[in-house]
Amino acid sequence: MAQAIEVNDLRKFYGSVRAVDGITFHVLEGEIFGMVGPNGAGKTTTIECIEGLRRPDGGGATVLGMDPQRDGYELRERIGVQLQEASLPNRIKVWEALDLFAAFYRRSVDWPPLLEQLGLAEKRNGSFAKLSGGQKQRLFIALALLNDPDLVFLDELTTGLDPQARRAMWDLVRSIRERGKTVFLTTHFMEEAERLCDRVAIMDQGRIVALDTPENLIDSLGVENRVVFSVNGRFDEESLRAVPSVTRVERVGERVVVYGQEDGLVSGVVSGLEAGGIRFRNLRTEQPTLEDVFLALTGRRMRE
Repeated sequence: MAQAIEVNDLRKFYGSVRAVDGITFHVLEGEIFGMVGPNGAGKTTTIECIEGLRRPDGGGATVLGMDPQRDGYELRERIGVQLQEASLPNRIKVWEALDLFAAFYRRSVDWPPLLEQLGLAEKRNGSFAKLSGGQKQRLFIALALLNDPDLVFLDELTTGLDPQARRAMWDLVRSIRERGKTVFLTTHFMEEAERLCDRVAIMDQGRIVALDTPENLIDSLGVENRVVFSVNGRFDEESLRAVPSVTRVERVGERVVVYGQEDGLVSGVVSGLEAGGIRFRNLRTEQPTLEDVFLALTGRRMRE
């Protein structure tokens, strides 16, 4: 499969801060590629260097076969960009914004059907200031798709949105890929990357610490599965530590978390509880996630 983006030894410094510290990766045509990590990891600086909005201090990138610095004008005709921080004049109407941005390109799509697809048709004559957070994000996506781009950049698309709006955005991202586009997104929400992305690069302190499919990242590190339940009163942890598949047991108040390998973990925990005469409730399993991978690689939880 052809490469839409190729990044080689990319570096960007701000004084003594190594915002991007020599990273190398590629993005395949037609995939949803995610770059994840906490705020300050270097994600936005990376994506802005690839888009041609920032000049790297070392290394470089090729995007759709072009140099973002040398071929910026031609490249912007073929990419769509939704910035992490963007705004429009409060009084501009939705249709006015689309008309204005369409004039920036040599070729643009017919935007009324785009408004319909993004659920903004009823807001066509509404002002930007009166749109909700989710509606503003959908408008910025519409603006990014006006030139029918081959490659779409989405930077922290769902930050600040409520859970319902966030999941609506996920559906939109999938629909963009279904239209034959390549999607490069950054996020600090691990669940978002796990749900959407074909491959994920985990970035921390300016470096890529892991890159693979979400499934392979989780499997390769051997992150433990968890059985979670609540207890009333007496609880003998030794009855569970004796279960072969259990590696450790943690209790905070009534909540108990049992860690272990997948094979036989649930049945072993239930058998141990019943054998010890321990009353429990709300027992459930929790599968390893990308956040567990991040913790294993960096030794700390995700920060927002």
